[in-house]
This record gives sequence, structure tokens and C-alpha cells, in this order.
Amino acid sequence: MSKTKYSEKAQDKVGKVMHEFKEGKLKSSSGKKVTSKKQAVAIGISEAREKGLKVPKKKKD
Repeated sequence: MSKTKYSEKAQDKVGKVMHEFKEGKLKSSSGKKVTSKKQAVAIGISEAREKGLKVPKKKKD
């Protein structure tokens, strides 16, 4: 079983977003405050993907 691979810079981006979340400064695209850790991680991964960093593809159900 292999682990999912994220680049170092992608991990840094998610870390910065989580820091914002913990300080209570992270907002979603609608402008509301993010209250869920899962949502904060999703935002970090999404932003990393937008920058073109190495992030695994989205899962399709």
C-alpha cells in the first residue's frame, strides 16, 4: 500500500492555511469563517493545486 505523495511546497501551503485556521482568520470563498479542519485542509490542497504544485488528483466516487 503506497502513501499519497505531496510536494514539500504543497505541504507548506497546507501548513500555512492550517495556521490561519487555528488563528481564526481563514475564510471560505463565500467570506464566512471556516470552522472545520477538513474544510481547511481542502482549501489548502485546492490552493496548492491552483499554484501548480504536486498534489494527487481528486478522487472520483
